[in-house]
Amino acid sequence: MLKLDRFDIAILKALVRDGRMTKSRLAAEINLSISPAWERVRRLEAAGVIRGYNASVNWSRVVQAARIIVEITLSRHTAADMQRFEDRVRRSPEVTQCDATGEGLDYVMHVVCRDINHYQRFMDCLLAEGLAIERYFTYVVTKVVKEGVDVVPAWVDPA
Repeated sequence: MLKLDRFDIAILKALVRDGRMTKSRLAAEINLSISPAWERVRRLEAAGVIRGYNASVNWSRVVQAARIIVEITLSRHTAADMQRFEDRVRRSPEVTQCDATGEGLDYVMHVVCRDINHYQRFMDCLLAEGLAIERYFTYVVTKVVKEGVDVVPAWVDPA
């Protein structure tokens, strides 16, 4: 794990809030001059701490879509079966996030489809592909309470 100091943490917090801020504004915000601040940003990028800079798009203002959370349990837990499932999920544009979990549940997927029919066709394809899916549970999202954006965990202290 990369050792970060208070300036690095301050940079990350500032860029999470506004990834488009200028070099001079970032430097002023973290109380460093421009060159050292920007060198730190480049180091954080090179180390893979900063993965990229994105636009946060409110897609619900553009298209109507169904958001679904799916719990998946596989029937077989060989490395090959899990890898085949994970590779398929990575290639699926419908899947916006997928986490491997423990305690009897193998994966939790976040899926976005045009509608419920699109979602069911997607799941039917996964089932037909022999991915060792034993069972899945579908939860339709009725309201987004907090969007999954990059946030600085509250316990990260720039000490």
